[in-house]
Amino acid sequence: MMHIEEIMEFLPHRYPFLLVDRVTEVEKGQSIVGYKNISINEPFFNGHFPGKPIMPGVLIIEAMAQLSGILGFVTVDRKPSDGVIHYLAGSSKARFKRPVVPGDQLRLESRFISDKHGIWKFDCRALVDDKVACVAEIMTAEREV
Repeated sequence: MMHIEEIMEFLPHRYPFLLVDRVTEVEKGQSIVGYKNISINEPFFNGHFPGKPIMPGVLIIEAMAQLSGILGFVTVDRKPSDGVIHYLAGSSKARFKRPVVPGDQLRLESRFISDKHGIWKFDCRALVDDKVACVAEIMTAEREV
């Protein structure tokens, strides 16, 4: 299990763009499970949408990419402090199945598919109460900084 202090060692993101609160399972080179707690205090709810707050889909994709980046780092035993970063390089096959709203706990799942020349591919899901909110294939680019 990774708490926020360890997560921050693997992700360069900070408020308001750090979108992984906890990691509960990691199988190096295989899969990872983490969580994002959705609070009405999230800054994006001010404008998306007033009176009917819904987490933007692009931020759900970003949360899955951040979790996937952690899996990539763990798999090769590296961290951003080693001078490398995982950038979101693409997403495909994204489908949104239900809205994510304040009070939800977003379960993020990522499964490693491949790594070719520093381009990593992951099969991802985001769930709320065991119901799929989003699925997508996520690509990250591992690059030196």
